[in-house]
Amino acid sequence: QVQLVESGGGLVQAGGSLRLSCAASGRTFSSYHMGWFRQAPGKEREFVTAISWSGDNTMYADSVKGRFAISRDNAKNRVYLQMNSLKPEETAVYYCAAKTAFGRGWLRASESSSYGYWGQGTQVTVSS
Repeated sequence: QVQLVESGGGLVQAGGSLRLSCAASGRTFSSYHMGWFRQAPGKEREFVTAISWSGDNTMYADSVKGRFAISRDNAKNRVYLQMNSLKPEETAVYYCAAKTAFGRGWLRASESSSYGYWGQGTQVTVSS
């Protein structure tokens, strides 16, 4: 099992930047693919980005390509989400998630149902 705790959310003006962190417990962090999802009130949870267990592969939702960047530091059991040029419509609760890295796991990294572990979420509010 892995426990996940997000931090770094807050209030930012449109066009500004924010960096989220996700701290993971345990000593098998490198065995998991990691992802970020977000959910606004009344909306479905949507995929934002994911990174493979080794950090060699990443994927991004089309809406955030070129503005967001995911990274990980396995020695520190941390995954990060750098968000630039934020838009008001990106106001949401942002969740960190982990999935086991075997089989076809990476091929399903954009699907929320494939993740077994979730953090509590951190609120990001983008003002206009």
